[in-house]
Amino acid sequence: MNRFEFATAQRIVFGRGVVSELEGLCAGFGSRVLLVTGSDPNRFPLLSLAKRFAVSGEPTVGDVERGVALAKGVDVVVALGGGSVIDAGKAIAAMATQPGDLMCYIEVIGEGKALDAAPLPFIAVPTTAGTGAEATRNAVIASEAHRVKASLRHVSMLPRVALIDPELARNVPPAVTAASGMDALTQCLEAFVCSRAQPMTDALCVDGIQRAVRSLEKAFRDGNDLEAREDMALCALYSGMALANAGLGAVHGFAAPIGGMFHAPHGAVCAALLAPVWAANAKRVMQREKFDHVDAMLGGDAVVWLREMTSRLGIPKLSAWGISEGDLDEIARKAAAASSMKANPVLLEHAELVEILREAL
Repeated sequence: MNRFEFATAQRIVFGRGVVSELEGLCAGFGSRVLLVTGSDPNRFPLLSLAKRFAVSGEPTVGDVERGVALAKGVDVVVALGGGSVIDAGKAIAAMATQPGDLMCYIEVIGEGKALDAAPLPFIAVPTTAGTGAEATRNAVIASEAHRVKASLRHVSMLPRVALIDPELARNVPPAVTAASGMDALTQCLEAFVCSRAQPMTDALCVDGIQRAVRSLEKAFRDGNDLEAREDMALCALYSGMALANAGLGAVHGFAAPIGGMFHAPHGAVCAALLAPVWAANAKRVMQREKFDHVDAMLGGDAVVWLREMTSRLGIPKLSAWGISEGDLDEIARKAAAASSMKANPVLLEHAELVEILREAL
């Protein structure tokens, strides 16, 4: 067995109603709190004395810089929201203590240096079940200047506390439930078959996949089905733990440039690409054991199941976000250089990447 390591959030608190413990958890780090939220900072009336910073979409370089300015002097950063909000909070907590600017540390578009100083304590409170950012060591940041998304990454960026309350997702719209849930499933699938998979991540991925199979559509149809919400919250958590310690693959390799080039939501992009990528990988892979296992978990044929589920959830094609045939070559070239692509189980050639994109149009 090859050497492997496993690191995750220092403390994970999971269960219905556990959000009520947030104020006490913050007090363990100090009284000065920066609360990072989505576009409606008053959606969850918590931590009334905290400074607040709202992020309207996927975080940009500018968002992180503005958040860092607010974080000076605080004891703890809390992010309450979807994956984008958690990534913003994670990046702000990390950069608030660094001597250099963001471009010193960010991958792909910057120098990619290791962080020089420990981040501020960070608490992640997800309100959707998707990216698993509450258990990852990176923050995905969009650069409008470079038209790409890149990661700030370091093991010290893992949250000090991941507080996961499935009840917070009850009012999430069905379309968001669908896209975020497909993202969580994608991450479990990609981490399971990626080139850096290991026994601990495999166990998490298998359980996460099984939970998504039985509960994703239920949560989409009835947002108040708390058993389904619990399953999807665990699927997302497991997916984050797995990708942080194993890796991802071509779906997320594509999602990085697409998210930077177009105003396309990450989860919906991943969902549209999952079936075509899985089909391309399954066609080329030599070691079939894990792909056969996924087929068994997904009703006998993973590609058919993924295509049908994507349709039932109303996932839009990539063309819905303004992507056209003329964009495919550039997306494929940028995707080939993305960090997630490096762990894909097979090396996909440029023509194959373009054909995957064409199928997802």
